[in-house]
Amino acid sequence: MSSPTTTRTLQVCRNCGGGAPVDVHFCPQCSQILTIGRHGDYFAFLGVPRKLNLDAADLEQRFRALSRQFHPDYFYNATPNERRASLERSSYLNDAYRTLKNPIARVEYLLGLEGFSARPAGSDINEPNNADNIAAAKVPAALLEEVFALNEELDEVRGLRTSGAAPEVWRAKLERARAPIEAKQAAHEAELTELSARWDALGTAGDPDRDAILGALRERVLERNYINNLLEGIERELTQ
Repeated sequence: MSSPTTTRTLQVCRNCGGGAPVDVHFCPQCSQILTIGRHGDYFAFLGVPRKLNLDAADLEQRFRALSRQFHPDYFYNATPNERRASLERSSYLNDAYRTLKNPIARVEYLLGLEGFSARPAGSDINEPNNADNIAAAKVPAALLEEVFALNEELDEVRGLRTSGAAPEVWRAKLERARAPIEAKQAAHEAELTELSARWDALGTAGDPDRDAILGALRERVLERNYINNLLEGIERELTQ
């Protein structure tokens, strides 16, 4: 899968008709705030590189600076176009900051920009899992062993609960089942950290490692989300 091109599209000022790059917020010709049309991306909007390791303090500083520039209060007596533009940019800025300040949301967003979806077709990765849909969902190949073992443990726990076994008995089994999945989770966090560093170290857009790193990031994100769902399923079983 090849990376999408990152050509700089121009946006048109509705006030004077002048053109400006998509990551510019005020018209270079007439200085009025620009409405959002075909804008760029969250990274460009906040003026940061398309990297996965961003300085949190710098990101917050950029967010606050732009918030002051776009705040609708400053456009109370402006034209309707300017008031609308300030609302649009303020809303988009909030979305951008909320996404980029979260490391995993940042990875998923970057994958989408680069044409590597981190969400499997026909599924909602944020939908809570229980024992039944854990088995029904498509299991990432790297997690087959853990999922098979967990499903066996869950079947035994149901049997113990049905037979009236003491809660400490079946809870202990669930705690033991959780340990290898938590170990897998820790390993995935380390892999995501290493892959993020490799992405940030890439050179030009034509770097031969680019697609390989994006593909590996996508797989790790899919597996990470599945692992989180497995752990949430165990937690729900423990609270029954």
